[in-house]
Amino acid sequence: MTTRNFDIAVLGGGLQGGLTALAVLGRHPGARVALVEAGPRPGGNHTWCFHAGDLGDDGMALVAPLVAERWDRYDVCFPNRARTLGTAYAAITSDRFADAVESRFAASPGSALLTRTQAVGLDAGSIELEGGRRIHADLVVDARGPERFESGERLAYQKFLGLELELRAPHGLTHPVLMDARVPQTDGFRFFYLLPFGERRVLIEDTYYSDSPRLDVAGLRREVFAHAAARGFQPERVVREETGVLPIPARSMGEPRSELPLPAGYRGGWFHPTTGYSLPPAVRVALHLGRTLGQSPFGPEWARLCSEHARQQRFFAFLNRVLFGAFRPEDRWHVLERFYGLPEATVARFYAMSTTATDRARILCGRPPRGLSVRLALENGVTA
Repeated sequence: MTTRNFDIAVLGGGLQGGLTALAVLGRHPGARVALVEAGPRPGGNHTWCFHAGDLGDDGMALVAPLVAERWDRYDVCFPNRARTLGTAYAAITSDRFADAVESRFAASPGSALLTRTQAVGLDAGSIELEGGRRIHADLVVDARGPERFESGERLAYQKFLGLELELRAPHGLTHPVLMDARVPQTDGFRFFYLLPFGERRVLIEDTYYSDSPRLDVAGLRREVFAHAAARGFQPERVVREETGVLPIPARSMGEPRSELPLPAGYRGGWFHPTTGYSLPPAVRVALHLGRTLGQSPFGPEWARLCSEHARQQRFFAFLNRVLFGAFRPEDRWHVLERFYGLPEATVARFYAMSTTATDRARILCGRPPRGLSVRLALENGVTA
């Protein structure tokens, strides 16, 4: 059995794990960092996006090398509302992410990026690997992904299938379409999501806010191609396929746990309960671990970070209870259509998980969306 000693060891080379390594090594170039990933490369097969204003200056500096594409605005489309929002939007691809993480480790001789490596256990001070190897570290972080998310209650799921298509002719899109809900509302709230990469490449995702985690992969592929055809796109080949099933919790998970090994990413509840967005919380945790390397991470700043995250989570979990408990599946789109009529700054803070009391009042007050059923709310126990 062999052992190695590190300042920090992270289990899981996805978004949270990779960002943590980049944040630590960016702030402490001589740090000894171990990143353990079961797959062939860090990052897996994902596309992560964020809005301008989600991250702050330090967060933007951390993710800037990872960004594959930026746009200065985005569209949303509903049966009774179409709107262009002037908030910048950016995408991080898993290939760009993996390249950045691998390059950082290649330039850090005291660190180790262990891919195609299975962990069989971990504790407060070590990660045990297959074959009897063990990694010891002053801080161990458990950053495994959403497939290992643990919660006592799940209300619903956000699920999607996306195809990145190379087209025979330019698609004509100048910016993303975050939601196009002008489609049959089957299996819950449904919309298409489009990201243009170059003039002849586009990612199209068929997305559902559903009560069921079931993903009909073959059927959704057909739906994506049908949507492409309806827009006049002529696919030449599929560059990449991406799927996801993310939990939409009905109850707040409370403040993130302050224990070792430190649960982070989805494992620790660091994600947006309504949208499934994980990048802003992951950046906040990564920056904190970079700032506190060599000392306990559980100081006053950690307490403040956890408290604010839990406060925002409570609000979004309540919104989830209303969306899934007070509306029939085919009526849920009315909630989002109304939401996108709110001030652009409120929409931006909603995604960043930094809503103010005024934002929350705007979201909850006023004329309710069409389809709200008091009977369903009572039957489903929808309460604050």
